[in-house]
Amino acid sequence: MKKIIPLSLITVASIYAAEVNLSPIGVEATTITEVSQKARKSADLAEALSNNVPSVDMSRRSGIANDVFIRGQKRDNISVEVDGTKVCGACPNRMDPPTSHILASQISEIEVIEGPYDVETFGTMSGGLKIKTKKPSKKVKSEINVGFGSWDYQKIGVTVSGGNDAVRVLISGSKESSGQYKDGNGDSLVEQTKKKAPIGNQYKAANSDVDSYDKKSLMAKAFITTADNQELRLSLTANRSDNILYPNSGMDAVYDNSNIYSVEYNIDSINDIYKNINLQYYYSEVDHPMNTALRNSSNSVSPGNMTNQLQTSMQGLKLKNNFKINNHKLLIGLDGSKRTWDGGYTTQNIAHPMNGTKSINNAETENLAVFAKLEKTYGDFSVSIGARYDYTDITNGGGFQENDYSSLNANIFTTYNLNSKNKLFLGFGQASRVPDGRELYFQKGSLKGTPTLDKTTNRQIDFGYEAQYDSFSLKAKGFYSMLDDFIYYQKGLATNNFKNIDATIYGGELSASFYATDEVTIDASIAYKKGEKDNALAGQTDKDLADMAPLRGKLALNYEYKKDSVATIEGQFSDTWDTYDADNGEQEIDSWNIVNLKVKHAVNKKFDLTLGINNLFDETYAVSNTYADLTLLAPGVTEDVMLLNEPGRYIYTNLTFKF
Repeated sequence: MKKIIPLSLITVASIYAAEVNLSPIGVEATTITEVSQKARKSADLAEALSNNVPSVDMSRRSGIANDVFIRGQKRDNISVEVDGTKVCGACPNRMDPPTSHILASQISEIEVIEGPYDVETFGTMSGGLKIKTKKPSKKVKSEINVGFGSWDYQKIGVTVSGGNDAVRVLISGSKESSGQYKDGNGDSLVEQTKKKAPIGNQYKAANSDVDSYDKKSLMAKAFITTADNQELRLSLTANRSDNILYPNSGMDAVYDNSNIYSVEYNIDSINDIYKNINLQYYYSEVDHPMNTALRNSSNSVSPGNMTNQLQTSMQGLKLKNNFKINNHKLLIGLDGSKRTWDGGYTTQNIAHPMNGTKSINNAETENLAVFAKLEKTYGDFSVSIGARYDYTDITNGGGFQENDYSSLNANIFTTYNLNSKNKLFLGFGQASRVPDGRELYFQKGSLKGTPTLDKTTNRQIDFGYEAQYDSFSLKAKGFYSMLDDFIYYQKGLATNNFKNIDATIYGGELSASFYATDEVTIDASIAYKKGEKDNALAGQTDKDLADMAPLRGKLALNYEYKKDSVATIEGQFSDTWDTYDADNGEQEIDSWNIVNLKVKHAVNKKFDLTLGINNLFDETYAVSNTYADLTLLAPGVTEDVMLLNEPGRYIYTNLTFKF
């Protein structure tokens, strides 16, 4: 099977090279609009995604800055792109995942790619997020958003946009903060740590009531018309997050500062064949120091307060050319990028052996790629074919082995319309990703990275059915993913903890909406996945793959009692997490059920009010496990690595004013 898929892709690409027409093929991805309305907190995009896309789960790390999984895949196995800009975090322990550097209130839509079906973005091996932020408008518009919630949550955001035929400008700023949330047991973040962690990792008594985070963000855009059908697009997004608590990790973030810059030139309607050319340069940078200052361990003579400060930057240049030739839509592009990642430890006791040592020593990843995509419809049959060739070179300043990788990514996705209301879809894809600087070179006393890692390759089949009727809609998806040289963390080794293994992941999702009346809608979704290693790691027996959340689903009843005013009651559930990788730190997690209530009331066209209660019955539950790939707190009072519980009953309100 693994040899058949790439051969099939090459054969089909040859067959269709002479003949293709444009048709939107979106069943390989899920697109979310009205992101800010779906998010309970602007600074927690992961929560908004996991609540609205069946294939997405959340990794809880803190009150904000949480991470996402797409069908059990995370980190570099999925890509994150903001307006064409590749964004990376600096923390090796995922305190600042890419999704934490953009706010829900700044976003117009998100495309969630489920599988190896994006040839434009470096590293889309098993999925990805394409985030599009709001664009400036000609008409002068402004919006003020104010939010309050339990545990002293406060938010204020302002967006202003306007211009003319020559220049359009948008400026959006926000400030958001919160105290520590409490779980269903009534325990704050500090109290959860006190109950479950060793004394050294617990917070000092004087820090028991500190806030969990404070975040400020500014986004500015200018779109300048330089000639007919030509536009220069400039954008800047700056984030400043301070004093973020990570209770089940050994350190907290002192601050997390990021800047994202983009310069883009776009030309439309060049001629009847050459439809568009787009050239973009981007640069993103993150500075992330984390330390033990709030913990009891910093009171010790040696090492005292320990800090690990890391910086990362990502810069890239991408050229895209769109053609329409005899009703064929063709995209051809070039992509180049360079990521740097560097950081090290400092200790209060300068005589400590880790003082001045590197955690990641100037790891640089340079990538060059060429890509193409072709689309067409033949009556009821639509096809999309894509291919990408990558060459990647990775170096470091620590004297460890340096590597270069090359790969051919290709995919075909087909849709067949049984009739005007029913369709089938089938996709085959192959994509690879290279190891990152952490997996190759990370050091903490010893070399935890493995400099000899091979790239990971995913070969995947996707299939499904979609129906759209006046009274209901239904989408069913299944997938089977075969992973060669999958990069996996092995617990308990003194050095070289990352290994290449072979594994499979398979599963499915079902989502449906039933329109009972013009006012009442019922939405339901459910997702399941299973991951298995082909062979257990050396010295281990468990073949279960980590991060495979159990069967989970959602059922919601929506009542639109007046135009743009909706009341919602929603139930979310999860089965017991009883299939897990115990050899590498995971543990069983109880099943859970929660109920959420929400009313969005449009007072008039310029003002609406949202009032909600999450976890109505104040349940105690956890959504993410304790795979040792994350450095989590070792056993304390309990026998297991510390699970971080979700928030208990949370009451919130959002006020939106439009002018």
